Amino acid sequence: MSPSLPASPKSNIARGGKAIYGAPLGILMLEARFPRIPGDMGNAQTWPFPVLYRVVPGASPEKVVLQGARGLLPDFLAAAAELVRLGAEAITTNCGFLSLFQREIAAHVSVPVATSSLMQVPWVEATLPPGKRAGLVTVSGSSLTPAHLEAAGVRLDTPMIGTENGREFFRVLIKAENDDMDVELARQDVVEAGRDLDAFLCGGAAGGRRSTGLRHLFDDHLVPRRPTAARLRLNGSKRPPRIPQRKTL
Repeated sequence: MSPSLPASPKSNIARGGKAIYGAPLGILMLEARFPRIPGDMGNAQTWPFPVLYRVVPGASPEKVVLQGARGLLPDFLAAAAELVRLGAEAITTNCGFLSLFQREIAAHVSVPVATSSLMQVPWVEATLPPGKRAGLVTVSGSSLTPAHLEAAGVRLDTPMIGTENGREFFRVLIKAENDDMDVELARQDVVEAGRDLDAFLCGGAAGGRRSTGLRHLFDDHLVPRRPTAARLRLNGSKRPPRIPQRKTL
């Protein structure tokens, strides 16, 4: 009996169809000049694997966050398609306010799409014990509308607070008043906003310079004055998606 010839191993076939290999995640970037410190999605060293970037021309933080990204949908669709053509196997963005385009971008490309960290809020709330709520710290509370929340599947009565009244974070990231950023002042803006939200939810008055803006924000969104202590998520914070910490600020 003559020996049979071995079958050709499938591993000998290299599959094509992409321009770039080994970088599975594509990131749609706003056009901005503020520093991308370690931990920022726009800093390639943040990621433990290679990623692909595409800056969307004209999509400044001010236009996307403060002006609702009006007129930019075609540009984001084209950039997402280009990332997939290059080799991306999933698409995300570096701005949570792009939840407005979640449905359209997901329908336009053939890979998974997650435009906003807001999409994690329903998952976080599903993990909480009865009586607990998720809360949001966002770079611009006055700009985060019901449309943003609905697009991400977030309850419209979700408690939130912005950093607009801070000294550094909002003015550098959104208003582009400076290319450089004092990282410690920006950190303080975010931490203080979280503490004010926590104090407000627990029934105490928010401290210092944010108290008036916080009350106005909550009145606008018809949020109950005394829900139980909330879990916080950051939106528009320029950090990559991650499992939220279990500690309330």
